[in-house]
Amino acid sequence: MSAIAVVNAGSSSIKFAVFDAAAEPALRLKGVIEGIGATPRAKLSGPGGETLLTEDQPPDGFDHAAATRAMMRIAAPWLDGTDISVVGHRVVHGGGEFSAPLRVTEEIVQKLAAFIPLAPLHQPHNLAVIGAMLAEHPQLPQVACFDTAFHTSQPPIAQAFAIPRKYSQAGVRRYGFHGISYEYVAGRLKEIAPEIAKGRVIVAHLGNGASLCAMKDGKSVASTMGFTAVDGLVMGTRCGAIDPGVLVHLIDQYGLSARDLEDLIYRKSGLLGVSGISSDMRTLRASLESTAKEAIDLFIYRIIREIGSLGAALSGLDAIVFTGGIGENDAGTRAEVAAGCAWLGVALDEAANRAAHIKISSSHSTVAVYVIRTNEELAIAQSASHLILS
Repeated sequence: MSAIAVVNAGSSSIKFAVFDAAAEPALRLKGVIEGIGATPRAKLSGPGGETLLTEDQPPDGFDHAAATRAMMRIAAPWLDGTDISVVGHRVVHGGGEFSAPLRVTEEIVQKLAAFIPLAPLHQPHNLAVIGAMLAEHPQLPQVACFDTAFHTSQPPIAQAFAIPRKYSQAGVRRYGFHGISYEYVAGRLKEIAPEIAKGRVIVAHLGNGASLCAMKDGKSVASTMGFTAVDGLVMGTRCGAIDPGVLVHLIDQYGLSARDLEDLIYRKSGLLGVSGISSDMRTLRASLESTAKEAIDLFIYRIIREIGSLGAALSGLDAIVFTGGIGENDAGTRAEVAAGCAWLGVALDEAANRAAHIKISSSHSTVAVYVIRTNEELAIAQSASHLILS
């Protein structure tokens, strides 16, 4: 049996997984190489999460290309001679041109490189791994799956900024992100509650990156992220929505450059910036510092406000779905968001929420509330299999 590899490259890490190439891909291996550019270390795990291998990597010259080669080397002995038939990649930005998974070529890589300024934390690293694999194994099919693709179903008015048309026509518009996760969750909701899935649903993907997506009949209608993945909700280190005049003020009064602003809004703001402690919700929940509580309160407040906005875009609301690292694991966040949405008819079953059941709304809630674990790796594996192996 052949296998499907899935790769998700970040700024200092590469996460990867290997699935059997079957109609329903089954996980065989999962791994991560962290600390790229500093003190790199590889970890390989089995399908049940058991550790198979940990290995320090030489720090000198260990870039994303070297990490890609290390990833292929450490995974190979555990595949029992199984050949990788296709590699699926998470690519954050597909612009307006790419609305579905596609096979990657050198020409495609060049086109995707044009979107690096729109996703500077992700796109260059996504493409670095693809380029390394094209160089090492040019005959191995590679498939790009885009975080923006799911949102191409949004109506034009939901994608538009009120700016001169020459900029809009050049591609300055709302794209939306986390689309691979949203597509997977929409599919799972259809299996769990098909009638609800046909209705008006807000999915809350809450993690270090956070966003909301309004769906109608499983299709994206509106989202909180826009031109870049820094818009919308408060995130781990990203500020979310901010008055553009603030940025002009920072330029004028503090002499910040474009790169300084980029660093501020992507890496130094959000939960980290407000708390001054951490970008990790678990650390903030455990902290007794008042700034930790203030950061959490702002995070929750923005979610509640944006749910109201997306509810208006949907002309009503039938369900809320929590997903992502915080959405799936932090009962406190779910309870606080639900309390803020009581005016919409949201009410939780407290015991079900604490236990993170799939359905956590109470019997008298007029809005159904679910917790669905996302699985972007499986979604990418399925897309790559369908495109190349079907």
